[in-house]
Amino acid sequence: MPTLDSRLDGVVGTAAKTLERAFGMKTVGDLLGHYPRRYARRGELTPILTLPVGETVTIVAEVRRVGERRMRNRSGSILEVVIGDGTGEMSLTFFNQSWRMKDLRPGRRGTFSGKVGEYRGSVQLTHPAYELFDDIDTALMSAEAWAKLPIPIYPATSTLTSWQITKLVHHALDVLDPVPDPLPDRLREAARLLPLGTAIERIHRPDFDEQIEPARQTLRMHEAFVLQAALLQQRHFVRAMSATARTPGALLADFDARLPFELTEDQVEVGARIGADLAGAWPMNRLVQGEVGSGKTLVALRAMLQVAESGGQSALIAPTEVLAAQHLRSITKMLGPELAPRIMPTLLTGQLSAAERRRAALRVASGQSLVVVGTHALLSESTTFADLGLVVVDEQHRFGVDQRESLRAKGTSPHALVLTATPIPRTVAMTVFGDLDVSTIRSMPAGRAGIETHVAPVAERPAWFARVWDRIAEEVSQGRQAFVVCAAIDADGSGGAVRDGADAPTVDPLADADAAGAGPARTRWGVVQVAELLAGHPAFAALRVETLHGKMPAEHKDAVMQAFARGEVDVLVATTVVEVGVDVPNASTMVILEADRFGVSQLHQLRGRVGRGGVPGLCLLVTEAERGSPARDRVDAVARTLDGFALAEV
Repeated sequence: MPTLDSRLDGVVGTAAKTLERAFGMKTVGDLLGHYPRRYARRGELTPILTLPVGETVTIVAEVRRVGERRMRNRSGSILEVVIGDGTGEMSLTFFNQSWRMKDLRPGRRGTFSGKVGEYRGSVQLTHPAYELFDDIDTALMSAEAWAKLPIPIYPATSTLTSWQITKLVHHALDVLDPVPDPLPDRLREAARLLPLGTAIERIHRPDFDEQIEPARQTLRMHEAFVLQAALLQQRHFVRAMSATARTPGALLADFDARLPFELTEDQVEVGARIGADLAGAWPMNRLVQGEVGSGKTLVALRAMLQVAESGGQSALIAPTEVLAAQHLRSITKMLGPELAPRIMPTLLTGQLSAAERRRAALRVASGQSLVVVGTHALLSESTTFADLGLVVVDEQHRFGVDQRESLRAKGTSPHALVLTATPIPRTVAMTVFGDLDVSTIRSMPAGRAGIETHVAPVAERPAWFARVWDRIAEEVSQGRQAFVVCAAIDADGSGGAVRDGADAPTVDPLADADAAGAGPARTRWGVVQVAELLAGHPAFAALRVETLHGKMPAEHKDAVMQAFARGEVDVLVATTVVEVGVDVPNASTMVILEADRFGVSQLHQLRGRVGRGGVPGLCLLVTEAERGSPARDRVDAVARTLDGFALAEV
């Protein structure tokens, strides 16, 4: 029988490849560690004759008729399935899901669950969940119990639904060998925890609501125990290593003397801690967290100069080509014409031409370049360093521990400095980053004018949409620039940058209006469509509008970003590729469309792209989410405060 360490392909067959592509899962433990993000309710068993509109219900019924038709005004099709239970008939509606016809054949019986809608006087369910039975007696016997079971809703993708994940999880649980518990009996009993195997079973297949929270508590304690044990081992391992002491000298003193501004109190304090670590006997492992624009890159550069004093090299790895190129420009500018030739900052990314890459690699391997900035290309086996003394990881949440350690392996016990602009709650920092010492930069450099944030609830007040575009035009007319951020490249969601995690079936936003009964379709905005809209908008006729997204070639992205930084672009319509590291002091306005589709930290990071110069920033969060919904609450929370550390607790 399989264990938690067994390979997935031996348990779920060909679905293992899909799970690995979607979530990086390789073992049964990975699959069973993919916990439900919430639990839905199927509702009460209800005869079709008495279905209440707007309520979530569960029906036992038989498929009577199946038909498919093309949408009138859009591409795609509508599958209509008529079911009956002896008291009446109703329709099930599916958009662009013809494949369901092979299951939903006339005569098949099953249990159907969803929210009741009404269309042309008849009740219907749009994209219901369902389970088909082979025998009506079996269906009637199990239907009541099935209707009361909590439905686990898993983090899913466009190609792997929560429903499919549920079936794979259940199969794994059915064949799993008894799970050993690493927690000592004494600790488990004192904390009133379940056996690990029981907790795993109940988190995925609870019989009733009251089983869920004890299972959660057990799994939390188990993960914390195992993680802390591993981190404690890692700390002992690092402290047993020796590192080359890197002491400050003339390079750092010369750099500080040329700075045209005073360091903030936090920059001085954090810099002193880093300086002491670098001069110590074992490798530094430090995480520096700070608000967007708090000066983390400057702190990192001062550390690089301390390492460079003795001829040591520093490697800064960034998650995107755009951010890496910007870091290089920023570092070169901060060093100035006096220090830059001595340090020779070098860019090393996968998008360089073969000749450019050879030249860059030679400067790095020879030790001529003391500061190297790059992306995942730095992890390549062909990239070698003469004396790698410091590894700097920007936006740590974009990289795994293995990648950090892979880069460190290119030197002899180099120091490590990890940067993040995503504020981390203290308890999380202690748990997840327990192998790192944590420093925080809270104070902001002088001269920042602040940011005003407003929610534009366009479902409640449609006229506000026009005002959003007018507001951008007003800012640009005063010589400033603006970002417009979309959740996807195209309105149909292709190339999307974010997902709200909702895997319950929803109405296709491009479906025609005669698919009523599903409620109003939400407006979807893509980079392509917004750019076209602005091109035809009278207020934007004289403005220079450009687009930026992750599927563009790296050189094109960098060219657009540089043009925006030089003020040659007035409005940049982009995906979340601008979320980190983009520094354009003249940009004063950030408009985020469908803001409720983004997480709190994403919204806070995006907002931080404006208000970086002497002009106050303006952030408009455009949303159709209903007041009081969890999605709207997230957006409202961001609008209420600029304190990222407070938002980290939301």
